[in-house]
Amino acid sequence: MLRINGGIGAVGRFYSYKSVRRPNLKVIGSNNAEIQPKTDLGSPTPDGGNGSSLANQLKAKILATGPITVADYMREVLTNPQGGYYMKRDVFGREGDFITSPEISQIFGELVGIWLVNEWRKLGSPSPFQFVELGPGRGTLARDVLKVLTKFKLGAEFSMHLVEISPYLSKLQAQRFCYQHETLTEDAAAQLPHYQVGTTATGSKAFWHKRLEDVPEGFSLVLAHEYFDALPTHKLQLVNGKWHEVLIDVEEKPQNKENEFRYVLSKSQTPVSHVFRPLTEETRSCLEYSLETERQVGLLAQRLEKNGGISLIMDYGHFGEKTDTFRAFKQHALHDPLLEPGSADLTADVDFKLVKNTAESQGNIYCCGPIEQGDFLKRMQGDVRLEQLLAHALPENQEIIRSGYQMLTDPKQMGSRFKFLAMFPGILHEHLEKYPVAGFS
Repeated sequence: MLRINGGIGAVGRFYSYKSVRRPNLKVIGSNNAEIQPKTDLGSPTPDGGNGSSLANQLKAKILATGPITVADYMREVLTNPQGGYYMKRDVFGREGDFITSPEISQIFGELVGIWLVNEWRKLGSPSPFQFVELGPGRGTLARDVLKVLTKFKLGAEFSMHLVEISPYLSKLQAQRFCYQHETLTEDAAAQLPHYQVGTTATGSKAFWHKRLEDVPEGFSLVLAHEYFDALPTHKLQLVNGKWHEVLIDVEEKPQNKENEFRYVLSKSQTPVSHVFRPLTEETRSCLEYSLETERQVGLLAQRLEKNGGISLIMDYGHFGEKTDTFRAFKQHALHDPLLEPGSADLTADVDFKLVKNTAESQGNIYCCGPIEQGDFLKRMQGDVRLEQLLAHALPENQEIIRSGYQMLTDPKQMGSRFKFLAMFPGILHEHLEKYPVAGFS
C-alpha cells in the first residue's frame, strides 16, 4: 500500500521493491573502454543542462493546471528538449549515473547478435532485412551486434534503424559504428521519417528516427535493451473498488528549498485510471501501468505480424507481482525521484506480464519468456565464450573479463534482475515448437 508523504526515506511512505543498484565498475575491459567523442557533441552541464529551469517549468504547470501524473512527470524530466535528462549529455558509464550490460562485457552483445543470426537463419535468412534498436544508449550493443551480423550474414543486405529521441546520444551512437554521418536540417527532417543518416564501415546504411512509427516497414530484427523501463508509467491505487491515480503536486510547505514536489492521491478517477482494466487474476491494490509501453508493444506486435521479423526485449522487470518500483538513479545510487528533476535517471520495472499479454492480444504473436538474463547468457554458451576470451587475454585483464561476466550472470547481481522476452509472428508457432528458440529452453 502506498502512503502519500514525502520522498525516499520519508516517514509513512512504503516501498515494496528491493533496491536495484546498478553496477559501478571501477574498471571496464579493453574491448569496452571509454571512448572519447571524435567530434564536438556540445558542452553539457553536470546537471543535465537546465535542472532548476525544468523544476520551475513543472511547478508553473502544476500551479496553473493542477497535479500531474507520474507519467507526465517522467516524460518531462527525461525528454524535455531544454532540461531533459537524456537530451544533452552522456549519462552512461563510470562518469554517468548507471552502466548497462553491453558496457560491462562484449560477451553480452556478441551473444545477442548470435541469437539474432541463429533465429534469422531458422526462418530462411530473409533478405534484405532491417536491424532495429529502440533506445540504443551509447550504441555499444548496436556496435557489437553489427560486428556479428557482418561476420555471419552470408551476403544478406540490411540497413540499421535506431529509434532515439536525444540529439546528443544520436551523435554519440553514430561515432560508435559509422565512418561518416550527417544530421539533417530541421526543414529536411520534417519531410523525411529520419533526422540523421550514416554509413557503417561495411557500407550498410544507418538511419535515426524519433519514433518507432517512423521506421520503414519490412522484415526486422528488433532489439529493446533497457528501453521500456524509461517509458512514462502511471501509478494507480485501488480505493473503495475504484482505481485512483497517484499524482505529483507542488509541496505546500517544503522543509527545504530542494524538496519542491510531493505525491498526492487523486480525489476521483482520472482518465487513465477510469479506462484501466486489470489483467485476469489481478490481486494488487497498488500497481504501475505504462500506457506508452502497451501502445508501443502493440505497434511492434502488429508490425511483426504484418511484415515478419523477430524482437528481443531485455530489461529489468517482473511478471505482474511488484507494486511500487518507480525510482531514480544518480551517480550509481538511489536518488529521490522528486528531487532536482532532470539531474537523475527515472525508471520503473517493466511489467512483462503486461508486455506479453499486449503482444499476444494486439497481434498474432508467439512469445518466449520472460526468462532471467543469467539463464539466457549461459544457454547461449556464454561460459564457453568467456573461456575463449580468457585464453587470449593478457594476464592483467583476465580478472576484469571474468568479473564482468559474473556480474551479468550472477543471480545476486544482474543475472536474475534482468529478464529476456522474445516475440515472433504467431504463424511460426508450430515451426518454433519443432525448432525451439535458442536461449529460452
